[in-house]
Amino acid sequence: MTIQCTRLLQILAACAFAALAVVSATAQLLAPNQTNGFGNNKLVTFTYLQNFDCVDQPKLDLDFNGIQAESDPHEMQTPICQPVTEPTQDPTGGSITKTAHLYVLVPMFSVDNDQDPGDAMRCPNRGTRGELCEAWKKKVNSAITTQCPDPRHQVPGTCTMHASSVDLSRTLVALGKIQGPPAAPIFVPTPNHSHIVDTGFLNTKPIWWEVRPVLVLDQSDWPAADGSSGITSVEKMDAAEAAGRAIEVGSNFFLFFRSRIASMSATAH
Repeated sequence: MTIQCTRLLQILAACAFAALAVVSATAQLLAPNQTNGFGNNKLVTFTYLQNFDCVDQPKLDLDFNGIQAESDPHEMQTPICQPVTEPTQDPTGGSITKTAHLYVLVPMFSVDNDQDPGDAMRCPNRGTRGELCEAWKKKVNSAITTQCPDPRHQVPGTCTMHASSVDLSRTLVALGKIQGPPAAPIFVPTPNHSHIVDTGFLNTKPIWWEVRPVLVLDQSDWPAADGSSGITSVEKMDAAEAAGRAIEVGSNFFLFFRSRIASMSATAH
């Protein structure tokens, strides 16, 4: 299966991906290795203490070349962070059923229905070879704010201590936008996003968290920067999912950070 870039842009426009390049905002001064999140309708701060990990297991085939990872050294050379794919273990080797969840809210709606190819993002001089940067807009839309990346960057793929790219192949198959199974990864810059953690994890020591993308389909559910509206708790997120206004999936993408209620947060080291 081969998908030309122009065709992918049409697919993403149909999915309302046009809003993914959005303005970042934060309620406090953050260190370079920090981002904000929400939990139990409160603002929390994450401090990242080491790099991300996108887990690949021996029997997986994340690049879809028909060779299991245990026999495919080439598959190990590029991090393949893949929504929908969920390993059985986290980076510690422990069962993923016991791994904390970081719910990553991704705006899947368009503010202005912009489908002009001239507004598409150009690839920076970095990132994954073959990355389809044109999937996202180059100009941010001030109607939507996100927590990652921070206001110093605002460009997709620049979140601190994150993978710069993700593979959307299995996501597009799951959404019915391409016919699967995929023949190869479809890499795009990691979209701008916001975060939710479970109520019991607002103040948590440094641990590994499983990234669980949540596709938010309705602009009314998008959280305001100050948390005054939108999805700011797991309960509100679950309600949006139950109503069909959001879709949650697992991933093989993990981040390592500590979480603190924002008023308790200190400058990171």
